[in-house]
Amino acid sequence: MASSQERSESRPDPKFLTIAEVATMMRVSKMTVYRLVHSGELPAVRVGRSFRVPESDVDDYLRKSFYNAG
Repeated sequence: MASSQERSESRPDPKFLTIAEVATMMRVSKMTVYRLVHSGELPAVRVGRSFRVPESDVDDYLRKSFYNAG
């Protein structure tokens, strides 16, 4: 069985962001982030009564949302 140190070296722990942090990062309102989470467009984990969004999923969402306006 792999030790905890071996596991942490092979796969970094994901960083989770609050809804407010995601809203600040995306420069949108918290309600917009809640809509994205509830619609399934932005994956989130429920912790008690609040949500946490993996930072990598926010990055992926933003990367997919870009389009060439020129």
